[in-house]
Amino acid sequence: MSAPFEEAVLRAVLEPALGEGLLEVGTATGTAYADIAPHRWHDAVGAARDGLGLAWFDWLAGVDELEEGLRVVVSLLAPDGAHRGHGVLLRTLADRSAPQVPSLVDLFAGAAWHEREAHEMFGIDFAGHPGLRPLLLPDGFDGHPLRKDFVLASRVARPWPGEHEPSGRSRRRNLPPGVPEPGTWGAGEAGS
Repeated sequence: MSAPFEEAVLRAVLEPALGEGLLEVGTATGTAYADIAPHRWHDAVGAARDGLGLAWFDWLAGVDELEEGLRVVVSLLAPDGAHRGHGVLLRTLADRSAPQVPSLVDLFAGAAWHEREAHEMFGIDFAGHPGLRPLLLPDGFDGHPLRKDFVLASRVARPWPGEHEPSGRSRRRNLPPGVPEPGTWGAGEAGS
């Protein structure tokens, strides 16, 4: 029977390779994770692949952490050995105003599609990626739809479903993030 990775094992491999670039190691929902400084992102993923046998690229995603920045998370799995089928999460936090981390495509070819999606949906630049061209959105689309500050035109045209009975609370609390107060946007902005 295989066992999940422990924090100590993850730290023992990453700390010598990253030094101060290793920010935190922990466990959440039974999975070990490590927070990595953005400039050491590529080194951390390479060290985890080579030092822990995490040869399976599972997925990569972006998460909008609002003022903190844009988080990039990668899941790597072990295909064999004592940790077969188990893996770790590596996370980094990119600056919101100019989010950029190194691409992982040279380490895992399968990262190309995931990085294209995170680039398109969150605006994260993956330095060294061979082609961050549109994947899901039409040419000329303006904005990054999975950022929390992206205004959804459908929610401007039709109010966010919320309480049906008046409760004395402000209507503003029922609007999702990024949707302006009714009557504060111009006619030209609704279609853009």
